[in-house]
Amino acid sequence: MAKTTTKKSKKTRKIVQHGQAHIMASFNNTIVTITDEKGNVLSWASGWSAGFKGARESTPYAAQVIAEQAMQNAKTLHSMETVDVYVKWIGIGREQAIRGLISAWAELKAIFDVTPIPHNGCRKKKVRKL
Repeated sequence: MAKTTTKKSKKTRKIVQHGQAHIMASFNNTIVTITDEKGNVLSWASGWSAGFKGARESTPYAAQVIAEQAMQNAKTLHSMETVDVYVKWIGIGREQAIRGLISAWAELKAIFDVTPIPHNGCRKKKVRKL
């Protein structure tokens, strides 16, 4: 039996001038995702992918390195120039990640805080009767 092999064409990269940078800064890690206007992921980086392990993943320095890596990847592959920044959660790497995007020569158009806030919370427990 002879195997037939089909040659796949090389995937073309789309050129995106303006996109979105989503920063999720938790207490344990920082994740930066670069997307286009529709929300399709173009590049991303996290503490682990940048080479940080354990407690160092959530440091401000790690957040800066992560943001720089994600933005450089988006610039080289998709020639992205301007981004809107969406920051979520209250980790200590929030501001440094934004500074990392700036140091990667990204022009920031707007910064939004999209941290979820509970409006009324959970229902309280019933009063115990003795």
